[in-house]
Amino acid sequence: MSNKIKLFICDDYALFRDGIAAILRDESTIEIVGQAENGRLGVEHILRLKPDVALMDISMPELNGFEATLRIKQADPSIKILILTMYDEEELIARCLDAGASGYVIKDVPAAQLVYAIQTVYKGGEYLSPGVAKKVVSQFVKGGKRQETSYDLLTGREREVLKLLADGFSSKEIASNLNLSTKTVDVHKYNLMRKLDLHDRSEIIKYAIQNKLIMLTPQ
Repeated sequence: MSNKIKLFICDDYALFRDGIAAILRDESTIEIVGQAENGRLGVEHILRLKPDVALMDISMPELNGFEATLRIKQADPSIKILILTMYDEEELIARCLDAGASGYVIKDVPAAQLVYAIQTVYKGGEYLSPGVAKKVVSQFVKGGKRQETSYDLLTGREREVLKLLADGFSSKEIASNLNLSTKTVDVHKYNLMRKLDLHDRSEIIKYAIQNKLIMLTPQ
């Protein structure tokens, strides 16, 4: 390749971002142009910097990886997204690919495999870790397109409110964060709880953990 691949790293752990940067520092085909510690900042910086490829974690504060991927691809389809995560559940893989990700890599891959994945999606291809590819094929054999879940029924704003509620923010704090009125946030909260059949904050948190919207332990 005559030009370096402009790469952006989006992950909520600074140590992990720095580790990836250190691994790729001597890679002649790749230039790291930015980093972000949450999905919301990731969307903002990626759309401003226009990297060729963005490495995207799934479970992050404020906005998760598949929501961030969806927003980036809707705004600029030319930017390639490569999911880099610890999760390999079929539902999450399908959700990220549906959002527009070009690849899905598990965090325990060797450095050379990660570089190859970045180069592959940059060239317009798709890349899945071997174990992920096996699950995707298995899902296809079982019935092709994944079944719609209750989460899919939520609007983008309801998903944002759900994530922030699960992160422990109050309605007032969410209103400030999203530049909405507290009343509007409460309406979104009511609607998402009705759609998901949730009844209090503890159930919201449990749902978010089960669906990898938040996590309790470091990656």
